[in-house]
Amino acid sequence: MSAILEVKGATKRYGGLVAVNKVSFSVKQGEILSVIGPNGAGKSTLFKLIASFVQTSAGEVLFRGERISDLAPHVVARKGVVRTFQETTIFRSMTVRENIIVSHHLRSRASLLGFFLGTKLAAADEALFAQSADDIIEFLGLHTIRDELASNLPQGHLRALGMAIGLATQPTVLLLDEPFAGMNHDETMHMVQLVRKLREERGVTVMLVEHDMPAVMKISDRIVVLNFGEKIAEGTPAEIQNNPQVIEAYLGAEDAAIGM
Repeated sequence: MSAILEVKGATKRYGGLVAVNKVSFSVKQGEILSVIGPNGAGKSTLFKLIASFVQTSAGEVLFRGERISDLAPHVVARKGVVRTFQETTIFRSMTVRENIIVSHHLRSRASLLGFFLGTKLAAADEALFAQSADDIIEFLGLHTIRDELASNLPQGHLRALGMAIGLATQPTVLLLDEPFAGMNHDETMHMVQLVRKLREERGVTVMLVEHDMPAVMKISDRIVVLNFGEKIAEGTPAEIQNNPQVIEAYLGAEDAAIGM
């Protein structure tokens, strides 16, 4: 498989603090790659660099060979690199289906004025987005909660809704920021299956930042490990579990902390 995303020497400085320091790795098309590390290791900052939510201090990110570093985030998203958030960005007063419909805005052909005036192009967009939302709901198995207000959803369903919102943008690479946070075991295993389904049936390449190490070891093709802003290891789950630097970074906890 060829690399679809390349991170080359990515660096982010905040004054004298170096949050991410010369990190390099590539993501193959169709794989699931996880970024792990202790708290404060620079994982979320790295995701922000990739999705261009913050500008690089040095280095670059390439998507299909094209530099996407420092472009506007919505431009990067339109190109196909889409990030979800730890705190799911939703309209809590809207239903699940309404949230997914609204999240199609990146694909709008009509202008805001066109939607206000109800032009034919706007009506066509609305019909297309409604059908797409129904397809996503069916794909992710959310039909039982499609008309439920987002404010009433438990954590597991909120995370699934966040994935649905990301999927509505038709991503090529989807960056999932802590998709299993706050879930119980059953909810986590269900989300693991959804992420795999996303890759296997929709062909989406997935990157995720996550603290749930058993889930990471179960779902990942490869893992990149950060510590104090630097990459200290990269490899398969089995290689990462047995890497002395990784074990040391997790304070020598060779049990549940790194899925061993």
